[in-house]
Amino acid sequence: MTLQDLSPQAQDYLKMIWDLREWGHGAVQPSALAYRAHVRASTVSGAVSRLVAGGYARHTPYGAIALTERGERYAVRMARKHRLLEMFLVTTLGYRWDEVHPEADALEHAASDLMIDRIDELLGHPDADPHGDPIPRADGSLPTQAAITLVDLPDGVPARIVRVNDVEPTLLHRLEHHGAGLHAVIAVSRPQEDDAATSGGHADRSGDEGPIMHIVALNTGDGSPDTAPCTITDP
Repeated sequence: MTLQDLSPQAQDYLKMIWDLREWGHGAVQPSALAYRAHVRASTVSGAVSRLVAGGYARHTPYGAIALTERGERYAVRMARKHRLLEMFLVTTLGYRWDEVHPEADALEHAASDLMIDRIDELLGHPDADPHGDPIPRADGSLPTQAAITLVDLPDGVPARIVRVNDVEPTLLHRLEHHGAGLHAVIAVSRPQEDDAATSGGHADRSGDEGPIMHIVALNTGDGSPDTAPCTITDP
């Protein structure tokens, strides 16, 4: 069975499992997958069972979900499609970075590998999508970059935003509104009440899925004056 033979739903689940692991979640629990897919745990259970039956995933009761070699290969191809389509929509059609995720989700199931390769060539083989997510190459390899999440960045250390998870459109919109988009230089401070502050403002740290966990930064290693803070406040 080829990737195109899988249902769009199965393709989505493969990509979400891979994406969750790539974003540092380690072992992917069904609860995390349900959260990401915005469905009930019972729905995820059925979907994962079908992936296991098809040889795309491994899962034991109450355990984590892992992709098989074939599942991993197909998931990477889906991520490549999604991220190249997002880049195409932004650079060629003028979409904003907070608009492209659902559009790419819809288009990726119909786009052939040939079309994706042509888009890749047209764009000059970019290493990252509009949110900084690394774009898998045609051979399945990934560009690498040493970076950390903001929760691991020491207070007051200047850092450049290199990646923001595109599943949080409100976060993307808020960052852009305050001038803290991709490549912006920021600093983190943490008030006594333990609310995380980003660029002089506050970001929610209420759980592992909080917005601050979805921002990755690269330490600039200097104290250059372009680190003037932007204000980002939670409602």
